[in-house]
Amino acid sequence: MFSHGFGCDQTAWHDVAPHFAQRYRTISFDHVGSGGSELSSYDPDKYNSLNGYAADVVELFDELALQNAVFVGHSVGAMIGLLAAVQRPHCLGSLVMVCPSPYYIDEPGYVGGFTRTDLDELLEVVDSNFMGWSRATAPIIMGNPDRPELGQALGASFCRTDPAIAKRFARVTFLSDHRPDLPLCRTPTLVMQTRADMIAPEAVGSYIVGQMPHAELALMDATGHCPHMSAPAETIAIIERYLAR
Repeated sequence: MFSHGFGCDQTAWHDVAPHFAQRYRTISFDHVGSGGSELSSYDPDKYNSLNGYAADVVELFDELALQNAVFVGHSVGAMIGLLAAVQRPHCLGSLVMVCPSPYYIDEPGYVGGFTRTDLDELLEVVDSNFMGWSRATAPIIMGNPDRPELGQALGASFCRTDPAIAKRFARVTFLSDHRPDLPLCRTPTLVMQTRADMIAPEAVGSYIVGQMPHAELALMDATGHCPHMSAPAETIAIIERYLAR
């Protein structure tokens, strides 16, 4: 099961999911408010926390009668998967978290990558000019400046997202603190961490692995926050090695 991150939709996995579809039943979906999802299903109260999105994933688990599934989530999609795994541990055999972060704000003893002032300013720009922010920020989030087409593709994905919903989802994504949930997840977990990730620095990956009972870290050669888009071959190879064990 493939879960996308903020500003994206299931097409973000188009270079990864087909490889696994050759041997596995694969499931891709859009979180409510993203991609081809039914926008009328968006409830501001329900989706005021990541638990609302996790409830949707649990509903998918139950509807599809999943057992021993592998949940592959990117960024906030990975944290949504973790919350769902805590609620339905028998449904998952493995959790793969690509560039996750449980909390984005620096605190004493914890490196999240942003100060609260940084995030307040970021969210203010998102609120006032989401489209402009998307085009300007997507290349920075993607990294890989020598391949500008990747940043353009991510920016186009951001611009396909409903702006009003995206603004709320941004606040939920960047201001939620799910560090207390990490020890509750007993599903075997692979944390995939890139270099030069402006959203989730390397220290975050190490922190997550240190807090989860059954997690291991894979430090990638890829750079930027979206290795499933910028380095699909490496992403596939690391997941394959993990599943083989």
